[in-house]
Amino acid sequence: MKVLIAGAGIGGLVTALMLHQRGIPVQLFEAAREVREVGVGINILPHAIRELAALGLLPALDKVGVRTRKLSYLTKQGQEVWSELRGMHAGHEVPQFSIHRGRLQKTIYDAVINRLGPDAVLTGRRLAGFVQDEGGVTAHFTDSVEGGAGLSARGDVLICADGIHSAGRKIFYPDEGAPSWQGVAMWRGAVDWPVWLDGESMAIGGGLGGKFVLYPIAPAKDGRQLTNWVVNVRIKDPAISSPMPDNWSRQVPLATVLPHAKRFSVPGMDIEGLVRATPSIFEYPMADRDPLPRWTFGRVTLLGDAAHPMYPVGSNGASQAVLDARCIADALASAEHPRAALWAYEKDRLPKTAEVVHTNRLGGPERVIDAVEKLAPAGFDNIDHILNLEARSAIVGGYASMAGFSRVESAQKLR
Repeated sequence: MKVLIAGAGIGGLVTALMLHQRGIPVQLFEAAREVREVGVGINILPHAIRELAALGLLPALDKVGVRTRKLSYLTKQGQEVWSELRGMHAGHEVPQFSIHRGRLQKTIYDAVINRLGPDAVLTGRRLAGFVQDEGGVTAHFTDSVEGGAGLSARGDVLICADGIHSAGRKIFYPDEGAPSWQGVAMWRGAVDWPVWLDGESMAIGGGLGGKFVLYPIAPAKDGRQLTNWVVNVRIKDPAISSPMPDNWSRQVPLATVLPHAKRFSVPGMDIEGLVRATPSIFEYPMADRDPLPRWTFGRVTLLGDAAHPMYPVGSNGASQAVLDARCIADALASAEHPRAALWAYEKDRLPKTAEVVHTNRLGGPERVIDAVEKLAPAGFDNIDHILNLEARSAIVGGYASMAGFSRVESAQKLR
């Protein structure tokens, strides 16, 4: 068996390592000229880190990321709604990592090149189409960089892991249209900054309509640390407004985001100073897509954001792609026929990820903040008089159970 993968993002790369570990040859094709360390922060949850640990990646992740110790949910004013330990501090066997997305991707890419060989990833190749027959699938790729001759490759299976704008998904669903946008803009940045708190904590302040996210994404050095921040604000009514520019690397000036950032407060952090010090600020639409009725057509299937793009709440998008990778690798290694393997993969993962997509639209675990802010928009003296511990725990813990990283109650809960 040989597997072709379109897309060398986190999902595609982890899938390649998983398949290689099971003795299945893989060839990856990436539209970009090179795999570079681009992007800002990301969190990978323990259920996904467990899979990366099984690939022997923990030592490399420790060099570039932070083992997250604590997560706090706050109101916009900075009042604490919920706080809990995370990862190994919460009793899991493996950590949660806060890490620069580009460094995570490069770490996994380096492992692919080291284990599969220097030609395992062909860059500058964008999926253009494919043809299936009884014996396999032939995928066609264009030269996305130089505009030169195309390339065709033959395999038993084609996995489209090419992101929210997946070419494979568009072939299956040509009339789907643009990603779904509900009017929320995201501004993101990362800057070297004095260590905040213990250098291992993260905070989320505000609900789905207006939120500030803060966490470190690299080991501390000389009292400073690469610190990631995000501002999410609902700026338009999508029913009467045109969507934001669908550009995932669009830079904006400080004046665009600073008035919004100043609406939030996080104890111990100079938010205005942090944002002002950030050299590059990126703007994204908070977008997802409706869950699909099916991912698989014959010998071709979807994976990661190509299959189930979701709102970035609950720290779950990339983690779900890693779980996809494990599932499809196991299925291909054990099934009698590739079609049966892809069917088993879809049967397992599609309903699980569809539930995460729908729950994230409601705010995921962070909707505990929305619930409190709705009941006490001006703040509170005692959180338990607004929403008691049991109700708050049900929201946060219910999401963890649904998404597959159930909390260890005895070790995790702080308040």
